[in-house]
Amino acid sequence: MSRYVKNEKGYDKSFEADWKAIKEGLKKVRIKNNEPKKIPTSIALDPRFVKELKTEANHRGIPYQILMRMFIIEGFQRLKKQTL
Repeated sequence: MSRYVKNEKGYDKSFEADWKAIKEGLKKVRIKNNEPKKIPTSIALDPRFVKELKTEANHRGIPYQILMRMFIIEGFQRLKKQTL
């Protein structure tokens, strides 16, 4: 399958890639690392809180969605320890 790069200086040529093989390779890596596929979820948050999350995530050098995931996982683990 051919894919074309935007028509910019130095990028006027097309390239070929076996996208099916690439996808299969990614599946093998996920299986090899025993990483389960994550399930997307949705949550409504106050825009001010999201802004604060983004600021904190920026200070830590990570995407804010990952920071939210860390908070959820850590909070849930603490909750489980308290109930045992």
